[in-house]
Amino acid sequence: MITMDQYEYIRTAHRVYEKSIRQIQKETGHSRVTIRKVLQGEFPEYKRRSSQSYPVLEKHRATIQRWLKEDRENPKKQRHTARRIYTRLIEEEGYEGSEVTVRRYVRQVKAKEGMDTSDAFLVLEPECGKEAEADWGEALAIVKGIRTPFHFFCMRPRFSGKPFVRAYPCERQQAFFDAHVHAFDFFGGVFPVLVYDNLKSAVEKVLTGRNRIEQDAFRRFKAYYSFEARFCNPGSANEKGGVEGVIRYVRRNFLVPVPVVESFEELNEHLLRSCLKHGSHRIAGRTENIDSLFEREKECLIPLPAVPLASIALLETNVDKYSTVVVDKNRYSVPVSYVRSKARVELSIDRIDIFHEGRRIASHARLFGNNKWQLDP
Repeated sequence: MITMDQYEYIRTAHRVYEKSIRQIQKETGHSRVTIRKVLQGEFPEYKRRSSQSYPVLEKHRATIQRWLKEDRENPKKQRHTARRIYTRLIEEEGYEGSEVTVRRYVRQVKAKEGMDTSDAFLVLEPECGKEAEADWGEALAIVKGIRTPFHFFCMRPRFSGKPFVRAYPCERQQAFFDAHVHAFDFFGGVFPVLVYDNLKSAVEKVLTGRNRIEQDAFRRFKAYYSFEARFCNPGSANEKGGVEGVIRYVRRNFLVPVPVVESFEELNEHLLRSCLKHGSHRIAGRTENIDSLFEREKECLIPLPAVPLASIALLETNVDKYSTVVVDKNRYSVPVSYVRSKARVELSIDRIDIFHEGRRIASHARLFGNNKWQLDP
């Protein structure tokens, strides 16, 4: 049994820091079989823990805590960053672990002691291939002749500014993850750091400063793709001003005039074409256009996993007396011969498939809202 922190560490150490299975085994104490399962994308049974043990840091903990305590008396601009602690540990104490382990432990200590952690998140200049910002916007389209409000997900690299935009009927966590998978595919890799507002899909609870308790499903998702999440201070959307600007630009340019489409698929094809066309633009103050900057940036991205993480929810339910199954307060029909039978539901972002004893008995377009009926299998 492993913790989610350990799962994340194993994948990040191998995918980002190129550590061997042997090195990871030495640092974590887990068997090679367990490590290989994690690297293949499996989620072994895990337990939640209030803190990570960090065995590789065992003999360095007191030193780190002493340095952070001494920092309280020093000017803010002359306090230790996690990066500086890492380099000092190597130079002065022969530390053999990774930087990511130091960063996590420093963040944990600062959160526990109520210390400011903002120094770990402030970036003065965008670093090539390092960070991207992500957020949601809202707009209107004419879908099958009906004025339809929708949500659109934006991801924008801080260095190149190349936008990715995708539309959804809602901002649920499943859509949030699906949007990331499409964004990573669009960019051809994963940004090491993604910057967010305090989205409910990612954050379970906002603590003091920049500290957050993350949703379990989000922790699992980012561990699979090996990226780090950073969150803005509450009410400080300017901290991710790049993506906020993209949201405004998309509304005023990609979505004017109001799109008239037959489906969300058609709407997303329009948005994708608009994103690709935008690559010829040049950001103020830059000598190269967006696509030229991104050509350099994509070489720095974390490679994609061999298999994308499926955003399909599995539900066990029963067929009721109306010959329907209820999912998210909406009803979907199945053949009448299955009334009172058990059913398994596979729920994707746009479809719902219903199975009985391994055989698919109905497939529907997914409904959004409440108390709606979908009656054609």
